[in-house]
Amino acid sequence: MQVPVASLPKISFEFFPPKTPAGVGKLHATSATLAAWQPEFFSVTFGAGGSTQAGTRDTVFALQAAGYEAAPHLSCIGSSAEQLRIILDAYKTQGIRRLVALRGDLPSGYGGKSAGQFRYANELVSFIRAETGDWFNIEVAAYPEMHPQAPSPDDDVANFVRKANAGANAAITQVFYNTDAYFRFVDEVRKAGSDIPIVPGILPITNYAQLIRFTETCGAEVPRWMQRKLASFHDDTASLCAFGTDVVTEICDRLIAGGAPGLHFYTMNQSAPTLAILNALRPDITHGSLVAVAA
Repeated sequence: MQVPVASLPKISFEFFPPKTPAGVGKLHATSATLAAWQPEFFSVTFGAGGSTQAGTRDTVFALQAAGYEAAPHLSCIGSSAEQLRIILDAYKTQGIRRLVALRGDLPSGYGGKSAGQFRYANELVSFIRAETGDWFNIEVAAYPEMHPQAPSPDDDVANFVRKANAGANAAITQVFYNTDAYFRFVDEVRKAGSDIPIVPGILPITNYAQLIRFTETCGAEVPRWMQRKLASFHDDTASLCAFGTDVVTEICDRLIAGGAPGLHFYTMNQSAPTLAILNALRPDITHGSLVAVAA
């Protein structure tokens, strides 16, 4: 299915902070290319336990200086209220108006050590609202296939609603490849009393081994038929990427048709895999110098 121009929802892109001058240059080129699609914002991640927060800040400020709306990820793990207050003040002073507020992952070696003054994302969202009022548009995380540490699906939905009610404006989901899981999660959240937009997180498929490692870590499921097909390509990267583009484009088709309010692409600081999907969804759009990428 080719999605009509008017029906493509808002899109956004996620980056991680580059660690080398070459990485900085690559991200500059990637963001410029993806900006042609007029995203609502670019988000920038951090490492486990809030590490690379300085890199997150620097990357966000660079994107903002280039004329883009940028949203830093903010973690409460390993942070005190005073540390978070300083970070929030820096972002507010710089004119940043959007945040992605997350509990964050515990870094290896924490064990039983204190994870910081705040334990959960709802506490972080409440703190941000108390400190800054309505200055920030706050995004939180959602887990259509359940957070790996949630005791049950019902507990997971309740935890999400708690974050939303603390003052979140919208949510971005963890990666998933089962659209039924997304729509069921949205239905359950609505029944539980939250109506904030829940934007699907989309991860292009470019490497089978990396995909399996990533999804196992975050608790997402890759359907068995898809795993078998991807594994069958072996070293044929071109065929694997073409198949991945077809599969993820079809997922996006279903999400858009079902009323998803947007698409948030996990780019891994690359433009080509995401562009392949976008061009498959809207092949009529070239955005000037942006040529269609074969799917």
